[in-house]
Amino acid sequence: MRLVFMGTPDFSVPILDALVDAGHEIVCVYCQPPRPAGRGKKDRPTPVHRRADELGISVRHPLNFKDAADQQAFFDLNADLAVVVAYGLILPQVILDAPQMGCWNIHASLLPRWRGAAPIHRAIMAGDAQTGICIMQMEAGLDTGPVLLRGEMAIDPTDTTASLHDKLASKGADLIVEAINRHAELTPTPQFEDGVTYAKKIEKAEARVDWSAPAEIVDRQIRALSPFPGAWFEYQGERIKLLTSSRSDQSGPAGQVCSVENGLTIACGQGAVRVQKLQRGGKSAQDADTFLRGLNIPIGAQLD
Repeated sequence: MRLVFMGTPDFSVPILDALVDAGHEIVCVYCQPPRPAGRGKKDRPTPVHRRADELGISVRHPLNFKDAADQQAFFDLNADLAVVVAYGLILPQVILDAPQMGCWNIHASLLPRWRGAAPIHRAIMAGDAQTGICIMQMEAGLDTGPVLLRGEMAIDPTDTTASLHDKLASKGADLIVEAINRHAELTPTPQFEDGVTYAKKIEKAEARVDWSAPAEIVDRQIRALSPFPGAWFEYQGERIKLLTSSRSDQSGPAGQVCSVENGLTIACGQGAVRVQKLQRGGKSAQDADTFLRGLNIPIGAQLD
């Protein structure tokens, strides 16, 4: 097919590659514009932009689609279909209607659960047992369109947002290729009215660990916010991120270190969590044993 691809972050890259590998013609890629990043604050292209350049595909990044010239340029591509995944712009109806088959979105949840910006984070944080990918026919509402194809996936007890992100990106790549191959036989299925939840954007205030919470909640928070923005606590005035964890049957006063063997085990309001990977400000992430050799946090220490 003659496709327009619209995506921006790392999550979208395997999907672009899968469409190219499947033999589709990607006539143009749309993504967010380069923005200042790094120490030098130089404009840095997005992951999709970089990959499109490597593939020799034309890239566009309008700030929005309110301008008539941008709308006409999109229309003139004469695409069969636009594939949209984590693009970062709300598409007006004139854009949704431009391709012959409209615009299909690849959404990382089992709609209508977790519509919105952060479905992977929210699924882990809520303790969901499963998630998945939905291929959705886009309409004007926020992730409200009918679903063409869906694929389920279990959330493992050790999954972080990083690990689940990669698995879902791979599944999304497989599912969109299948959906396009089977497009003539697929029937758009309206989403259920019941079970709608919204995956609002992660706020910085959610990242600080409350050790008085049950271990189950703290463990989910750590894994859901890894690697970004990273759940954190303070020790001796220093902010430390927690990146991987599991639950422990140890106990003690909330926030107190119970053990430093096979990880840093910290008591919660109920139970405890064992942290396997941590990160100090300005440093690389380290496994707990290496981390504790550089910063001594003894048994009995109280974490804030």
